[in-house]
Amino acid sequence: MRDLFFIKDYAQLYEHIEGGTCEVFEFEHPLGSVYHQFIKREIPIQLEGGPYFDLLTPYGYGGPVITELKDDTRKDELVKHFCQAFQVYCDGHKIVTEFVRFHPLIDNALDFKSCYNVLFRRHTTGVTLKGFEDPVQEEFSGSTRKRIRKALKDGVTYRITRNPSNLDEFQDIYLTTMKRVGAGDFYFFDKQYFSKIIDNLGEHLIIVEAIYDSQVIGAEMHFHTGAFVHTHLSGTVDGFNHLSPVYVMTYAIVEWAKEHGVEYIHSGGGVHPGPDDSLYVFKKRFGKNTEFDYYVGNKIWNEQIYEQLNQLTNTDTESELFPAYRWPKKQTVSR
Repeated sequence: MRDLFFIKDYAQLYEHIEGGTCEVFEFEHPLGSVYHQFIKREIPIQLEGGPYFDLLTPYGYGGPVITELKDDTRKDELVKHFCQAFQVYCDGHKIVTEFVRFHPLIDNALDFKSCYNVLFRRHTTGVTLKGFEDPVQEEFSGSTRKRIRKALKDGVTYRITRNPSNLDEFQDIYLTTMKRVGAGDFYFFDKQYFSKIIDNLGEHLIIVEAIYDSQVIGAEMHFHTGAFVHTHLSGTVDGFNHLSPVYVMTYAIVEWAKEHGVEYIHSGGGVHPGPDDSLYVFKKRFGKNTEFDYYVGNKIWNEQIYEQLNQLTNTDTESELFPAYRWPKKQTVSR
């Protein structure tokens, strides 16, 4: 089964947010097949011969992925042919650049490092279930297990809902949490976004709630496809942190996932790169033995037009931000 991030219904969640359209390039060759899904955005800069476009992996992970390989010894050759074919595609569709967020669990960054400029960004976290008889005992820290036992003893319970009919209560808890923590504008998803999750991905959707005295005090959204569960969004109700709702919800999804043959729960990374990031350190409490490498990639498919766009925007081409023309001088961003 193809993972969630390689399903077009997932990518379509971000068409409006990213200001583009979801498109797919499927490459077939005697050596094998490659599936590549992306958001195509019009570049908002007037240039003769335009409009021109750039490509972006939707929020989360993705990038090109080998779906069939007929000879393991010729993988590099298949990637070479894909890159050549995609160059032709980009030329024909006036595509100038591409930014890729590779998938940490399937290592497709390593497969396509000859085609893209691949950069290590950070480690991401998760929980390994495969091979562990008791993942909670093996993966959770001692202090984490203690907090879970206390919360359950104090009366916190949990509820797991597959394919919920609506996300109204979850949306309220999530957005209130984002306001409380001062999250960036991107993370304030609108009602249309949550409705589309139900319509597009309901069969993959799992909501976990922490409950105390008949009140929901925390809620998490997860996506399940095959061997993987991905934690997507999470929120808690102010004033209940002492009851450890996040700890209980993480315990709950691990127990559920183990019962349903899941091999890994992917929890994502921190806010910033580096092992000292507070969110990363917190997530590691639930995955002592589990860590994944997250890479990004970039590619200039049309060097001539790229330089013209940078000149028109007076952009610092030495900047690490990509594509440079979308980040004028003196503007900074964390990716």
